Amino acid sequence: MRSSTIFRRINRHPVPVHAARQMATPVREACVPPVDSIVEYGAYINGKKICADGIIESLELVRGHNAANDGAKAFVWVGLHEPEAPEVEWLAEVFGLHPLSVEDAVKAHQRPKIERYGDSLFMVLKTVAYLDHNELTATSEIIATGEIMVFLGADFVVTVRHGRHCPLTEVREKLEDKPKLMNRGPTGVLHAISDHVVDRYLQVADLMQLELEEVEATVFADVSSRDINRIYQLKREMLEMKRAVTPLQPPMASLPQRRVIPSEMREYFRDVGDHLARVCEQVESSNELANSILQAALARSNTLANEDMRKISSWVAIISVPTMIAGIYGMNFDFMPETKQVWGYPAVLAVMVTACTLLYRGFRRNGWL
Repeated sequence: MRSSTIFRRINRHPVPVHAARQMATPVREACVPPVDSIVEYGAYINGKKICADGIIESLELVRGHNAANDGAKAFVWVGLHEPEAPEVEWLAEVFGLHPLSVEDAVKAHQRPKIERYGDSLFMVLKTVAYLDHNELTATSEIIATGEIMVFLGADFVVTVRHGRHCPLTEVREKLEDKPKLMNRGPTGVLHAISDHVVDRYLQVADLMQLELEEVEATVFADVSSRDINRIYQLKREMLEMKRAVTPLQPPMASLPQRRVIPSEMREYFRDVGDHLARVCEQVESSNELANSILQAALARSNTLANEDMRKISSWVAIISVPTMIAGIYGMNFDFMPETKQVWGYPAVLAVMVTACTLLYRGFRRNGWL
């Protein structure tokens, strides 16, 4: 339903009176309905999607159904991708969103959190994605991060996504295929989104674990690559993932205790919290493993450098013996031992070979060569 024609028609017609009464403030002319940023929207009644002409009409339809059927969980779900400020402000006036949460949704780059504004809930989730590379360079990005903001009310869900990764189309299709799940209402959508994001955390954490194990094997191999840059890069990406995952744990743990979460949905959020705790533990252990691998690689590099220096020093000591003897007998003096003897030259050569052989065997026995 991404039609600019629909939204132009919405912008021309005035807002219905009974819908305007439920807004926080009247719609200003400066605000415009979302067009380019909207991914999809729809009204869901009894777990099934109902077609409507626009967002305001969808909200009107849902609120009329809930008013006529006590205990009904019909709602409107609007999905946006990197919207502009006027578009989010228009939705804020339609759904009565708090200005502070709207500002966070527009600016992005927020810390994972859950805030309550009146009867609505505002949740920020960091998304992560693993990027495959044929060859890693110093500027390669292994983990890409984004954000998903969720505005949750009694009869609406507004999702604002920043970043190209972790789209919510899969979540929406899964819920639409199972009306029983969609009939849980807005909190059911919030659970599905948070569960989807945390599952992505697990996938990325497992892939990073495999990367670290591969690097660890190369560090302790007989012929080490000594690729300190790659290890440091993995360490940096693990810190990026830790900053995205760890701050979400306290808010997610407190979410089941909030009054806006129905009692029948609390166990589902506790399950997501358990999965998130597992991810945090895995990320922490992987981060410690990255530290250990980096320290081991540096120690291994120093050890290999010391071994090279020992080999160089050994050969320098071996070569210095014949150099010294040749230097002595190369001096222009008339009176030097054995210079007039027939066997003098072979004797000096024999002394050189014997001394070099003894030094070589000694260094070899001590592991220097």
